[in-house]
Amino acid sequence: MQLPQQVKIVEVGPRDGLQNEPTPVPLEVKLELIRKLEQAGLSVIEAGSFVSPKWVPQMASSAEVYQSIQPKPGVSYPMLVPNLKGLEAALAVGVQEIAIFAAASESFTQKNINCSIEESIARYSEVMSQAQQHHLKVRGYVSCVLGCPYEGEIAPARVAEVAQRLHDMGCYEISLGDTIGVGTPLKAQRMIDAVTKVVPVEQLAAHFHDTYGQALANLFAVLQQGVAVIDSSISGLGGCPYAKGASGNVATEDVVYMLNGLGIETGIDLPKLLQAGHYISDHLQREPASKVARALAAKE
Repeated sequence: MQLPQQVKIVEVGPRDGLQNEPTPVPLEVKLELIRKLEQAGLSVIEAGSFVSPKWVPQMASSAEVYQSIQPKPGVSYPMLVPNLKGLEAALAVGVQEIAIFAAASESFTQKNINCSIEESIARYSEVMSQAQQHHLKVRGYVSCVLGCPYEGEIAPARVAEVAQRLHDMGCYEISLGDTIGVGTPLKAQRMIDAVTKVVPVEQLAAHFHDTYGQALANLFAVLQQGVAVIDSSISGLGGCPYAKGASGNVATEDVVYMLNGLGIETGIDLPKLLQAGHYISDHLQREPASKVARALAAKE
């Protein structure tokens, strides 16, 4: 079994985690969370998204967030953009890296952004063209890679097709998302097998939700295939608004604990990461969803 010696963690809590909160998180709290994540050693922190505040009011302060960040050397702060209007908003505040999102499910794409997969890719070709003119790095997301709330099972070949389209378009990295957390390890490996036929494994990331408690097992399974980038969310924040009962992303604290146990380098200070998790959980007035945080709290 060959595991990567080093794994890059992409922290999605400030965007993917907080976008589903019932009430918007104040600007100063978001900034302090990002600061604490920086201090813990995260090198990629997804800071927000330029989506319509009508649809995602929690992200309405994204421009202010980005403008207020005091960039730390070696840290990137990508922002999600859904269309050209979002890209224009990102460029207006000096964003240097964006993320675009597609899905491997036609039904999910229609419900989420009201168009077909083909139409969504076509929309992004113009976004990509503009982004490249401004020398922006672009990351691609593919949702529903291991299951869809409307269609059920998703064929690995469909995931591979969408991932290849984003890669060919110019995305430097493709994040494969088990948006509703239904995947299991063998299914995750079969999906990666299909995708690596058309996209190099070095350019893939795993973004696994923990709805059925399978995220860490799935991550371990794809680490064995050479995936060395993991998306995770501080304190397990987040979920999928389209899937009833879908819990959040896998907790960054739990991922780092597992990787530490495997002897895989992340550059992340776990005690400082736990402090960041407690900070945002205290603000949200709930217990951290991280199993590590709960286990250590029980020892105190």
